[in-house]
Amino acid sequence: MINNKEIHTQFIKAESKRLGFLSCGISKAGFLEQEAPRLENWLKKQMNGQMSYMENNFDKRLDPTLLVEDSKSVISLLLNYYPSEIQNTDSYKISKYAYGQDYHFVIKDKLKELLFSIQSEIGDVSGRAFVDSAPVLDKAWAAKSGLGWIGKNSNLLTQKVGSFYFIAELIIDLDLEYDHAVTDHCGSCTACIDACPTEAIVAPYVVDGSKCISYFTIELKENIPLEMKGKFNEWAFGCDICQDVCPWNRFSKPHKEPLFNPNPELLSMSKKDWNEITEETFKAVFKNSPLKRTKFDGLKRNLNFLK
Repeated sequence: MINNKEIHTQFIKAESKRLGFLSCGISKAGFLEQEAPRLENWLKKQMNGQMSYMENNFDKRLDPTLLVEDSKSVISLLLNYYPSEIQNTDSYKISKYAYGQDYHFVIKDKLKELLFSIQSEIGDVSGRAFVDSAPVLDKAWAAKSGLGWIGKNSNLLTQKVGSFYFIAELIIDLDLEYDHAVTDHCGSCTACIDACPTEAIVAPYVVDGSKCISYFTIELKENIPLEMKGKFNEWAFGCDICQDVCPWNRFSKPHKEPLFNPNPELLSMSKKDWNEITEETFKAVFKNSPLKRTKFDGLKRNLNFLK
């Protein structure tokens, strides 16, 4: 006989599919035992660089029941952002996740709709939506929920669609049926480690965030260290190298989310266009884009560093 937990779980997974999510996995909310020593060690070695927010809310980061009162389940969701077209080859590069509109808003709307559907169908269910905006270990929960495994480049990988997707969560006070972790399929491959120009992947499964091109071009607020000159491979915002070389990304398929489609001007911009970009053009081309995070001055700093 089908029980309520099973009915509710099936409903949530069907709704997530209807809303355009790539996949949905569910875990029991609780303390992440395996992640605790890893996170502590990573912070101790200062691999977070100037990302001091990573040191805040250590306990909440490891236990969602401290973050959301009476939480029982962590619903992890993936949303594909792999583009159908990429920038022209004579261009400074930006991460593919930043081609379209800011994912925070796009996904938050979908999560709110999913929570509303759950409440309409099931009744009095409380919860909170998270998109990279609170102390939640997204990749750890997605892996625990069977959506993939954490690869040597520390990204969540799947055999079917690679790694070009966003991860988000809905943490709710409802008991559901829980999924199980999948096995690691990196094998003896070291493509990501070998390809990283700044040697940020310091050991398999360990990324020193303070050495990553994404960190330098987005998170770092001061001047980029001169010893990094010539190592950025033309990346002006973010970096996709460790994903581009991953064999599992052969299976990436273009997304179907219109809001992630790039401004056509972005795809045709040459290095000359980037170097001559004005604040006005920046605001027009990157309206509602993740690039707003680095601001016009930050982008100019990155571009000047690449010259």
